Formats: sequence, structure tokens, C-alpha cells
Amino acid sequence: MFVFAWRSVWRNRSRSIGAAFAVAFTVWMSMAYFALSNAARDGMYVNLTSTVGHIQIHIRDYRSARDFREAVIPRAAALRERLARVLGDGLIVEALEVPALLSGGDRARGALLVGLRQPPTLRQRFAGRFVQQGRLPGPDDVEGIALGRALARTLQVGIGDVVYAYAPSTDGTGASAFVVVGILHFPDPLQDARGAVLSLPAAQDLAAPDAVTRFEIHIPEFRRTTDDAAIVPLAARLQEALGDEVVVETWRETYPAISSLERALRPILTVFLGLFFILAGLLVLNTVYLSVVERTREFGVIVALGANRRRVLGMVLLESLLLCGSGAAAGLLLGSATVARLARGFSYPGTWQEVVEAYGLPVVMYGSIAPIEVAIIAAFAVGIGVCAALLPAWTAGRLEPVEAMRFVA
Repeated sequence: MFVFAWRSVWRNRSRSIGAAFAVAFTVWMSMAYFALSNAARDGMYVNLTSTVGHIQIHIRDYRSARDFREAVIPRAAALRERLARVLGDGLIVEALEVPALLSGGDRARGALLVGLRQPPTLRQRFAGRFVQQGRLPGPDDVEGIALGRALARTLQVGIGDVVYAYAPSTDGTGASAFVVVGILHFPDPLQDARGAVLSLPAAQDLAAPDAVTRFEIHIPEFRRTTDDAAIVPLAARLQEALGDEVVVETWRETYPAISSLERALRPILTVFLGLFFILAGLLVLNTVYLSVVERTREFGVIVALGANRRRVLGMVLLESLLLCGSGAAAGLLLGSATVARLARGFSYPGTWQEVVEAYGLPVVMYGSIAPIEVAIIAAFAVGIGVCAALLPAWTAGRLEPVEAMRFVA
């Protein structure tokens, strides 16, 4: 039966090759689509977590805080030592966000001053992404400040100019003068219009000595969305070690809207893949059905010689599976080669690169595909073979031998 079905598939070579090519193309495109989608999701994941960290630590009830003093974590140095004992090789960022009034020359603007203390690797990455002119203030620089590009344009200041910061109702000096050492460009227009970066000691002197508004935990080996499974138990361990004074959240809990957007990509991808597989299935259905119609007299002879209807139905199903299986095998080979190439790293050409960066994706991305995704694609290919053969097989199984042998296609 297998040999007979295989020969029957290739009686009309051009039609069968067209259907097998459609399946192969769909499987290849699906694997490439999964690889590109995973590269985009992982790229967004790396960019986002490199900016906000995998885990954030805030004072408890920080979301409902209405005053600056209610939002800070006191005794930050002692808390950082406890964090270091638990994390080991984890990278810890300390940030103090101070609402302030910045003035330069005869202009003033409300701004959010962010005092940062970052490990060297994260500091270098931050500078590479956001510094447009000049540099970031040094870790212990209490005089330098870097302004968002739109904020600097509003204040009409540039590199080397002096700006004055006023932070009333805080526990620091409340006012200070800074020299502009850098101009930053943030993709978020609001951040670009209000954001300014200075060293953590400078921000603490201005507003809250030995305090921060958040800690960020960066874990370098976590570079894929699938690594998130290991973040939750780590966050629980940190919460137990730090006590109830602070709240430990994963990045998904801190930024639920962004997390929802990232998770919405998978259903959208599934819908598009389903449409492509339906189109390929219609082509296979057409091929198998025409083959059954052309061989109606042959099926009548087979039934007249004693073959039961179940055998005829099984033969048509087998032909469809062989047609889809050969196309799927070719598609899997081509798809594997494509994924292997994308896994070595790729970037979009020309002006597309600017579009990619605008959506928060890295310059170089790395494609990947999970075994479960390959299994889904293979299952779709087999499902096409079964579903496309149901109608022709049912038609062939119901043939009356005498009428079938008199049929003329």
C-alpha cells in the first residue's frame, strides 16, 4: 500500500510538486518566522532588562507614595551589603530619582534627576546607548550632569554650561549647581524632555543622604525570555532575606504593560502561521481531490476486486500524508539551515535598522527556535495532510464499483 500510494502521488508530477513545494515553503517560512520572532522578543528582553534590570527593589507601598520622602529606601548602604551577600555575581544598580526644578540662563523646567551608581559594564552599555555628546558624570563626580537632548534644548544650554537644581522639601541641601558634561538622547520623548543623569553621591547630597528610590538587579546570563522562569524564585529568596520593609518585584511586576505587550506577540504569531498553513492546506486539498477524481474508475476496479472501503479511504489518506510529509521534510531541512544562520547573528540593512532601533531592538539579533515550536510546525504539516484528505477519502470510500467504472473524468 505504501509503494502504491507513493507511485500514485507522483503520477501527475507538476501538480504534486506544486503541492509539496507549498508545504515545504510554509514549513520553511514558519521556522524562519519563529526564529525572527524569537530574536525580536529576546532582543526586546535584553534591551529592556539592561535598562530596568531583571529585578527591582522599592520601598513597600511605593506606588501610593505622594511625597518624595515616602518613596525612598533609607540606609541604602547596609541594604546593598545584604543584597551582595545573597546575589554573589549579580550586578547591582542603585538609583535615586529626585523631582527638581532645573534652570539654565533665563529658562527653567521641571525635571527628574536620576542619580546612578552602576557597575562598569552596565555604565559602558548605558553610555553607548544614550550619550549623544560628551560623557556621563563620573561615579564620584558631584558637579557634573548629563541632560536629555530635548531638556537641554529647552534650557538653551550645552556642554560646559552651568545649570541650577532646586529640590525643596527634601533632606539634602535642596539646591546645587552642576556643569553640563553630556547630552543624552532617550527614545521616549517624555524622558528626553525631562530626564537628567548625575552621580548617586550628587543626588544624595541634593535630596536624600544614604538613600535610594530603587535597586536594580541585573543578571548577565539571563538573555532570553525563557530565562524568566528562574527570576521568580530568586525574587522570593531576596524578599525573604531583605524583610518586609521593601518589596522585591520582577520586571514583569514592575512594568506589567510592557510585559503584556511582549506576551501578546505569541498569539499574533500563531494567527499568522495558521493563515499560511490554511492556504497550503487548500492547495494540498486541490491536489488530492483532483487525483481522486482522475482515478475514479481505478478505485471502482479496486473495490470490485474485493478491496474494502476502509482500505480505499486509508490509501487516499496515506497519499496525502506522503505528499505533505515529503514537503515538510524538505521545509524542515531548509528551515534548520536558515535558523542556524540566524543564530550566528544578523542585522537589518539600511534604513530598516533605524526602524528596528526605534522599536527598542538591538542592532544585532540572534535567531532561535525551541523544540516545541518545531513540533508545532511538524504537527501542522501532518494536520494539513489529514484534513486535506478527509473529503477526497470520504468521496473515494463511498464509490459504487459499477458507477465508478463507467465514470469519465
